[in-house]
Amino acid sequence: MSSLLQTEWLKIKKYPAFWWMLAIITLSYPGMNYMLYTHGYQDMLADKKLGPILRLLPNPFTFPDVWQTVAYTSSLFVFLPSVIVIMFITNEYTYKTHRQNIIDGWSRRDFMVSKGIDVLIISAVATLFYTITALVIGSVTTGSTANSFTGAGRYIGLFFLQTFSQLSLALLIAFLVRKAFIALGLFLFYFFPLEPLLVQLGKKWANGAGEFLPLEISDRMLPYPRWFIRDEAEWKTLLDQSNHHIFYTILLTAAIWALCFWVNKKRDL
Repeated sequence: MSSLLQTEWLKIKKYPAFWWMLAIITLSYPGMNYMLYTHGYQDMLADKKLGPILRLLPNPFTFPDVWQTVAYTSSLFVFLPSVIVIMFITNEYTYKTHRQNIIDGWSRRDFMVSKGIDVLIISAVATLFYTITALVIGSVTTGSTANSFTGAGRYIGLFFLQTFSQLSLALLIAFLVRKAFIALGLFLFYFFPLEPLLVQLGKKWANGAGEFLPLEISDRMLPYPRWFIRDEAEWKTLLDQSNHHIFYTILLTAAIWALCFWVNKKRDL
């Protein structure tokens, strides 16, 4: 395992696109959450109709609510680390390094485990940036770091699981297609216009079946922040769905990796 980890780290360390995307993620998480706070929440507080209602609710950018708010907002940018995963996988086939690994003594299982390490590392890095962003924003808006990690564990765990699940889907697409730009195009097309459209169509025509689509399953673990929802019954429904979708997400992610291992076992090098 240590040799696999060392090999993957050498690949990551020498891959400029990884560091560029890392810089973009570093800026995107705090930047988007800051914009939501200043141009979203603050503007709504200034509104004569919405302001009095929002003031009755806890500030979503103070502890402990900031953990959910930042998790939800940051999760919208999971396509950024997905780009890294897709490029990592497709590069293995473009430069034939997957074949060289087998020649050097790796088993097919070792190769897939190494790809799992890549996804774990990238998911952990994204989760670290989310954690730092939530901690800084919460500290500034709350004015104190006392009890700052109250409730943090749940949302840090959910954010990691969601990121790992969706990056696993990106890996599956890249693994099946093996062509960088085609895989990237397919994933982004599915991520942005296609699945959101199917979710809405599912709500209207299929009794909400869209909630079981691959990305939506993990998205529902992190429901809208409390201040987005005025209906208390709808809010409780979203929280109940969140608990159910943890199981669905784990099941889907396990199925994705099982499929990847099976295809890799049967595929010609």
